[in-house]
Amino acid sequence: MPSLASTTREPVRNSALVPQPRTAVPQPRTTTGHAGLTTTVPREYVHRAAVSEVLLTGWEPAADASPAHRSGPRPGIESVPDGPDAFVVRSQWPRGHSLFSQTGGYQDPMLLIESVRQIGALLSHAEFDVPFGHQFLMWDMSFATTKDLLVAGPAPAEVELRTVCHDVVRRGRVLSGMRYDVTALVDGVPLATAGAAFSCTSPAVHRRLRGDRPTSTDRVPGRPIDPALVGRTAPTHVVLTEDPTAERDHQWELRVDSTHPIFFDHPVDHVPGMVLLEAARQAAHASTGLPDALVISLDSTFARYTELDRPCRIVAHPGLVDAAGHILVQVCGFQDDQTVFAADLVLSPRNG
Repeated sequence: MPSLASTTREPVRNSALVPQPRTAVPQPRTTTGHAGLTTTVPREYVHRAAVSEVLLTGWEPAADASPAHRSGPRPGIESVPDGPDAFVVRSQWPRGHSLFSQTGGYQDPMLLIESVRQIGALLSHAEFDVPFGHQFLMWDMSFATTKDLLVAGPAPAEVELRTVCHDVVRRGRVLSGMRYDVTALVDGVPLATAGAAFSCTSPAVHRRLRGDRPTSTDRVPGRPIDPALVGRTAPTHVVLTEDPTAERDHQWELRVDSTHPIFFDHPVDHVPGMVLLEAARQAAHASTGLPDALVISLDSTFARYTELDRPCRIVAHPGLVDAAGHILVQVCGFQDDQTVFAADLVLSPRNG
C-alpha cells in the first residue's frame, strides 16, 4: 500500500468524521464486560447518530507493545503491528445492511473503510481524550485486502483490527492530529491492511474556518444513473448522475441527497468523505463496465471541503487489465475547477 504523508504538513479541509456535540468523554475501554456478551461501542465515539450504523464492538490496548513499531514501515498483510499506542479493535460486519449489502457471495469492501474511519474517531475520544464537539479533518484513507476477507459466511463477520497510532501531534495537551495503520484479521489470520490520517480542531477554530455554513441544500438531487451500472440495486444509493456538460465519457455529477439516512447520518456542512469514496467506487464500476467486480485496493486523498450547494464533477480514468484481470482506475472530484479529492482503486473480478 502507498505510504501516508507526514502529519506535520498543513491539514486539508475535508472532513469524513464529524462528532456529535458533547462536553464530557466517558472512558470505558471495551463493551464486552462479561464473557460471551457483545454490544457496540457508544455511537458518540464513532460519530454516528444511528446505533445501527456502529460497526465496532470493543477495543483494548494491544498486549506486548514494542516501541520498535513506531517508526517502522507500513505493515504488510503478513504482519500484525503492536506499539506503545497500539490497540486491538473489534468489529462485526452485518450480513444484511441496506447500503453495505452482500452480493455474489462477498461482503461490501466499503465495510472495511467505514470500520477504519470509525477507529480514528473511537481512539481519539476514548484513548487520546479528544472532547466531543471537536471537528475531524480527514487527509487520506487507504486499504488493500485479499478476497478472503470479503467472503460472506453464514454468520456476521467478526473482524479484529490491530491498530497502531503514530505521528501523534498535540497542541498543549490536546490531540491535533495523527495517523494510524490497521491490520484486519479473521480467526487470527491477517487478510488486509489499511491506514488513515486526520487532524482535530476545536469548535471555535472550526467556526473560523467554515463560518455559518448550511447543513442542507436547496439543490434537487439529479436523476441517478442506472444502479445496475454501479453495483447497486436501489437508485437511492446511487451517488452519480449524468453530467450534461461533460465533453467525454466517464464523467458524472456527484449526486448529493442530504436526506439519505446513511450517507448523511446526521447534519453536516459539507459532503462527507464516505460519500466521495462511494462516488469513486461507483465511477470505477461504471467506467470499466464491471459492476460486479470487487474493490480490493483504494488509496484516497482529500484536498478541500466539498460544498453541499455547488456541483461537483466526478471523472474516472480506467487503466488496462493486467494478467490477473485487475484494473486500476483513477478517480478525481472537481468543484469550482479545483480538485477536492482523488482516489486510485483496483478492481478484481469475483471469479479471478
